Amino acid sequence: MRETDETEDQETARTCPECDSENLVKDSDRGELICEDCGLVVEEEQIDPGPEWRAFNHQERQNKSRVGAPTTQTMHDKGLTTTIDWKDKDAYGRSISSKKRSQMHRLRKWQERIRTKDAGERNLQFALSEIDRMASALGVPRSVREVASVIYRRALKEDLIRGRSIEGVATSALYAACRKEGIPRSLEEISEVSRVERKEIGRTYRYISQELGLEMRPVDPKKYVPRFCSELQLSEEVQTKANEIIEKTAEEGLLSGKSPTGYAAAAIYAASLLCNEKKTQREVADVAQVTEVTIRNRYQEQIEAMGIHG
Repeated sequence: MRETDETEDQETARTCPECDSENLVKDSDRGELICEDCGLVVEEEQIDPGPEWRAFNHQERQNKSRVGAPTTQTMHDKGLTTTIDWKDKDAYGRSISSKKRSQMHRLRKWQERIRTKDAGERNLQFALSEIDRMASALGVPRSVREVASVIYRRALKEDLIRGRSIEGVATSALYAACRKEGIPRSLEEISEVSRVERKEIGRTYRYISQELGLEMRPVDPKKYVPRFCSELQLSEEVQTKANEIIEKTAEEGLLSGKSPTGYAAAAIYAASLLCNEKKTQREVADVAQVTEVTIRNRYQEQIEAMGIHG
């Protein structure tokens, strides 16, 4: 009963009782919850759940911290179990005796065995390790791995894995996370690091996003431009021009139904010609992982829409 009362209080605290505004901000220094619109103090003397000490850099934070690593969705047990170090050394860095070494080896072995209590946990552990491996290969940040792990856990909870490969669902979750976090990677790039074919990834991704209600907006081609330009060693001028081409041509409806990677590649090719930093269609196509025909077709459409005669 107390829990329901608390949740009700939290829900009512989301709006200002004076002006019904939802623009409430926390002032951590005073421990107050304030309405931005009318200035009413909705809550005061809030409890600060943070530490009592202050730190100004990472090293200070590490030295003063008295707890372990935070919980993470990227591990099947959320990182709450004990980890036995692989180094055979004591707390002072000295090598331990052979008897202790064999004892630690046995403990390590049993620790790995008891971390997963059933086949479901073992499968989850495998799926999350796959997501971590692919994310490392793609060079995406930690936040994307966390989101991908949450999506996979949701798919597992909704029983969407049944009849599908674990690798396929894990790869689709990573692809969805990349799109959600605004760090798009094409299906070709994802399938290169995955052990699953491109067609299966696309099919599983569509199924999962539909079943879980993931609202995915179309990928903006401009998000591919900095990475492609960097790989092609093109200047900032070409990058700006490519973004300008994408903006102007997209306004005329040319982007509708087109692949964002191919569209970005064509804009970069056109911009490189206009800025006298010529790259061949083959070079651009290799970086964007599209065909030269795609670049040629999109390029022709874009320069016609811009009123440029090639």
